[in-house]
Amino acid sequence: HGKTTITTMTAHILRHTGYGCNAFLGGIASNYDTNFWSSEKNVAVIEADEYDRSFLKLSPDIAIITAMDADHLDIYGDEKTLQDAFVEFGSKVKPGGLLIGKFGLKRLKETGVERRWSYSLQNESADVYASNIKIEEGGYRFNIHLRDSVLSGCELRIGGMHNVENAVAAVAVAAELKIDDEKIKAALAAFKGVRRRFEYVIPPKRLSEGAYVQPVLVDDYAHHPEELRALLTSVRSLFPQRVVTVIFQPHLFTRTRDFADGFAEMLSIADRVILLPIYPARELPIEGVSSEMILKKIDGKDKQVLSKEEFLEWTKHHELNKEFGEVIVIAGAGDIDALVQPVKQIIENK
Repeated sequence: HGKTTITTMTAHILRHTGYGCNAFLGGIASNYDTNFWSSEKNVAVIEADEYDRSFLKLSPDIAIITAMDADHLDIYGDEKTLQDAFVEFGSKVKPGGLLIGKFGLKRLKETGVERRWSYSLQNESADVYASNIKIEEGGYRFNIHLRDSVLSGCELRIGGMHNVENAVAAVAVAAELKIDDEKIKAALAAFKGVRRRFEYVIPPKRLSEGAYVQPVLVDDYAHHPEELRALLTSVRSLFPQRVVTVIFQPHLFTRTRDFADGFAEMLSIADRVILLPIYPARELPIEGVSSEMILKKIDGKDKQVLSKEEFLEWTKHHELNKEFGEVIVIAGAGDIDALVQPVKQIIENK
């Protein structure tokens, strides 16, 4: 949903431009190898967490709401109760403050916040949006339309079209803080992303270096159907000719049960799907709920459930597509990240 990336991008822009901030992030910023830093400046960029309603303890000057999709139903019970909490969070913006919300979130007006901006990837009906997006070497070049100006020639050197939309939201914050345009653009171009958020573990090689035969390895934290949609559609748009293999570890029995159809639909975007057993985290098993529940709903025939050990064995014997090239995507919020370096080593030794 972009929460961690937008928080990290915003904090990076404030730090890189010299504006300064304290940062509390939900992921490791690749530029700084940390999820926290302090500053003398009385400004804090915080990733708010709706999981246990802890975000209701905050009273921000500027707030961004990226989504109100059903999630954490083990806490909230139903989607309306979850959305009620987001409305309450939005209402905590200080008087004179700014609420930035993804275009199409209908309940933002219920917050009662006077200054509200909407952001979007390319929808011109939004208050801030991107245009003239061009794919360049696994990244993007684009313009950002703000309320009363245009930031032309922005560069983002990380993958994922959804990250262009994330950049729109982060730049909207920087513009509200009156940071210089050229400094914002320089910071954006220098942004290296967040660990496990469309992270290139084996990056794409330039065309001159045989881009279409060298494999690409992407690691991502996606653990909700909408996050998988953003991830896999971005892979498809960046690498249209390549075979796409996704390895996905479902996270939580309740989430697998509630969103099995959605997971299957999004995983069907890939050419080949390997599912690992469900990562239980805080939960006990639920009878009848397993990765096979998703597997049988996935379109296509090249799909299977493997243990972590079986998957590593599969990787050793897998023939990479040398004609069109291959993108291997590792996704999930459990302990699947422990497989990333072993997989990288196996691929690089082929």
